[in-house]
Amino acid sequence: MASPSGNSSSGSEDLQQLMDQRKRKRMISNRESARRSRMKKQTHLNELMAQVNQLKEQNNQIVSNINMVSQVYLNVEAENSVLRAQMAELSNRLQSLNEIINCINSANSTIDETEINCEDDFLNPWNLLHVNQPIMASADAFMY
Repeated sequence: MASPSGNSSSGSEDLQQLMDQRKRKRMISNRESARRSRMKKQTHLNELMAQVNQLKEQNNQIVSNINMVSQVYLNVEAENSVLRAQMAELSNRLQSLNEIINCINSANSTIDETEINCEDDFLNPWNLLHVNQPIMASADAFMY
């Protein structure tokens, strides 16, 4: 006959083996879960690094475009400056020419044409009927 203490020791060993088996399963499960977590973390890190590289490339393209547009802007500003100077010069010339025409017209009206003995009216410097109109221009004529 078996003693109750013998059963109890065998039952306690079975219980210990069952607990050890569950502990091993838990350890294996935890290791697998940690491995999946590390893989997921690595995948996420790789995706972020790819995104960083893509954003750096886009940033470089944007900087390149900004530099190109800035250069075009500076060229246009320089050209506008030259055109403004030319417009001012032409406006000054136009004003001077209009003043000369006004002076000639006023002198022409004061000279008595009977005193001038020139048979060819075209050669007569005081016969300026064709310059009675002032030269007209505006800043809009220089802009496209």
